[in-house]
Amino acid sequence: MPATPPAGSPNLQAPLPEEHRPAPAAASDWPEPDLTENGLTLARRFYESCGAPLLAERVPDLADRIAAGLVGEGSDCFGFDDAISRDHDWGPAFCLWLTEEDLAACSQRLEAALADLPENFAGWPARMRPEQRGGRVGPLAIERFYARFTNRPRPPEGWREWRTIPEHFLAVATNGEVFSDPAGRFTAFRQALLAFYPEDVRLKKIAARCAKMAQSGQYNLPRVLRRGDRVAALLCIAEFSRQALSLAFLLNRRYMPFYKWAFRAAADLPTLGQEVRQGLERLVALAWNAETPTGPAPIPGQAQAPAPIRVEDATDAVEEVCAIFADALRRQGLSDGQSDWLLEHAPRIQSAIETPELRRMPFPLE
Repeated sequence: MPATPPAGSPNLQAPLPEEHRPAPAAASDWPEPDLTENGLTLARRFYESCGAPLLAERVPDLADRIAAGLVGEGSDCFGFDDAISRDHDWGPAFCLWLTEEDLAACSQRLEAALADLPENFAGWPARMRPEQRGGRVGPLAIERFYARFTNRPRPPEGWREWRTIPEHFLAVATNGEVFSDPAGRFTAFRQALLAFYPEDVRLKKIAARCAKMAQSGQYNLPRVLRRGDRVAALLCIAEFSRQALSLAFLLNRRYMPFYKWAFRAAADLPTLGQEVRQGLERLVALAWNAETPTGPAPIPGQAQAPAPIRVEDATDAVEEVCAIFADALRRQGLSDGQSDWLLEHAPRIQSAIETPELRRMPFPLE
């Protein structure tokens, strides 16, 4: 149980009286912010400069039970934030993770201490007031934090539980940084997730990605282009790109974030990241106007249709990406297939799955 302050100790239940608090500085008096500093670095500085000393002074009995950091939703947690990101849910802030029991017993004292954090830091408005947090920062129960993304208050067990968690939620639950965790409870859950999928689950996902890349890019894309169906062609490209990025993350044993950041995050993959990004850039750089049997497809509202894409150019761009993956599958010992037709590799990969029920599941279910 959380420790109780000894009799006669200062009142830690309330923030400092108003007459003892420094008047908040006007925005015009704030220091000039460093526009090159990202949110994750700013959060660590805010915690180490202001948060940690305040907590040590005001709630010292909790010091060895609180984990601190910045993990979760938001571009700043991924380290991808820029000037555009600063229009919402951005600014100096940090998470404080405790067990459900500790948080229930100490929340009032903790909030009283946090009320005395400065309202600005390094020239930026802080967002540690309860009404500013949006459930993303401030005091959080460890169990509820992870349950928000995994739907369970403990790490998943067995292949069935792992398959129910969307991959981008696993990316959110394991991003960012942990600044301090003396008790190690938050980090233990985090490390269980970072250990990645059970191998059978990973193999099933890899096999499914190969099958869907072959279907959307190698097979269906040239067919819809020959029909002159622009929208279907773009849907094929989107599906092919999503599956390709997911496969790159799986081969690196990393979780892919949601679509907005998947391409950006691929730049940090040590294996295949840059090659796959360059291949997809080449694909989307093509002039995406489909060709009909009678010539370029007209665009509603335009008098003259733009020059059509050549089916051969699209096919070449797709095959370049598929060749990169086929080679990687062979090098990693996942498939002995010799062609770049990715559908050939899917059953070979799936045959290595040891769990019969998972091995028998059709690819579209993954």
